[in-house]
Amino acid sequence: MPLNTKPNIPGPDEFYAELIQSHDGLSDDESAALNARLILLLANHIGDRSVLSEAIVAARLDRRSPEGAGS
Repeated sequence: MPLNTKPNIPGPDEFYAELIQSHDGLSDDESAALNARLILLLANHIGDRSVLSEAIVAARLDRRSPEGAGS
C-alpha cells in the first residue's frame, strides 16, 4: 500500500481544530509528548513499515521556507 498524500480526512477543518485544542494548556514539553504519543498510536494503527518509512521521508522533505514557498 503506497502512502496516500491526497486529502483523505472527513471534516479536515474540524479535525485540525480538535488537534490544536488538544494542546491547550500544555507546556511545550507536554505538547511535544502529546505529539509523540499521537504519532506512535497512528503508526501502530497503520502498521505497514514501508508506508511509515515513506511517510518519514515525505515529512522530512516537505519543509516549508519561512516565506511559505515550496511544495
